Amino acid sequence: MRIVHLADLHLGFRQYQRLTPSGINQREADVAGTVQRAIAQIVALAPEAIVVGGDVFHSVRPSNPAILHAFRAFSALRDRLPDTPIIMVAGNHDAPRTTETGCILRLFREIGVYVADAKAELFTFPSRSLAVLAVPDVPGIDRPPLLPPDGFTHRVLLMHGEVAGMLPAHAAPADRAAIEIPTADLHADAWSYVALGHYHVYREVAPRAYYSGSLDYTSSNPWGELREEREAGVPGKGFIEHDLVTGAHRFHPVAPSRPLLDLEPIDASGMGATELDAALRARVDTARGGIDERVVRATVRNVARHIVRELDHAALRDYRKRAMHFHLDTRRPEPSVRRRLGEGAPGRRATLPEILAERLQERTLPPGMEREQLVTLGMRYLQQAEDAATAAMPVVDG
Repeated sequence: MRIVHLADLHLGFRQYQRLTPSGINQREADVAGTVQRAIAQIVALAPEAIVVGGDVFHSVRPSNPAILHAFRAFSALRDRLPDTPIIMVAGNHDAPRTTETGCILRLFREIGVYVADAKAELFTFPSRSLAVLAVPDVPGIDRPPLLPPDGFTHRVLLMHGEVAGMLPAHAAPADRAAIEIPTADLHADAWSYVALGHYHVYREVAPRAYYSGSLDYTSSNPWGELREEREAGVPGKGFIEHDLVTGAHRFHPVAPSRPLLDLEPIDASGMGATELDAALRARVDTARGGIDERVVRATVRNVARHIVRELDHAALRDYRKRAMHFHLDTRRPEPSVRRRLGEGAPGRRATLPEILAERLQERTLPPGMEREQLVTLGMRYLQQAEDAATAAMPVVDG
């Protein structure tokens, strides 16, 4: 009795400003392409059941192209695997925050997909002796005890949520689920399998309890995911095939439409602008597979602001033209290092612009945001606020 477990498709995910010739955000098209490849792999496996752990869409109100991509994907599964039940739960990105707003996932009921979008539901398939308790990620849900029903050989718990203590620091603050589940509440040992969605990296939570991870890099911090996958030996994104009888378990990687490339970080301590330009050029020139049409990050640590301003911006523009997106992530030295380098006069109180610039230089940025633009914009807003305050001051005649 083989099942396929996938989650976190995030169709409709948009990032950066690049558009396809048809006017669709390029990253949205990339994610749709990745989902299509995953569907083709699942069809080839021909499992006895498919469970989808939520976040089919990236937003509660997805775009028309995202809806069309999803409808085509699940219609293909229904057409090619007509005898295979598909069970789906709503994730925190799918579920509206108010009860009077309908969930878009109900659309898939029209093509025979079993959907739990507003409450926990038990779906049973007597011919397979299969029961699936599907628990969506909905605020205020009356969650039943997560215990399997009697009378079925194969019993699967399908839910979208955050198992307590599972999310790493880089993911936890950015995208909290409505449901947080203590590991003990899963009763994993009582189920044939526990299929989880929400966490974007493939991970075992307990025996026979897994996050399948997302199908593409659609979180607010894909670089943290890349690092975690490297450290855990996970071969990227994909889905799970699990045999409920034998326990045979396999993670199937799905090649992303557009690979991410995190260049080896540069420690710029003691470098001038010319030396840093050369180091960046070396990272770009020796990148495996090159940077063309890829999403690229170049991290530079211990670099002063004046060095960043003096970089070869023509070269940076060339990198950005070649890559689908090129993010130069510059990070200033620690305060003690800056003092050793002579930045700031000892004993002098920092000005408000200096404090703001320092905080913006140290702030962790989401993908797609350039630090130089952030600092420039922040300083401009500060100057506007100071000008407005000055203009509002009463004039005192002497």
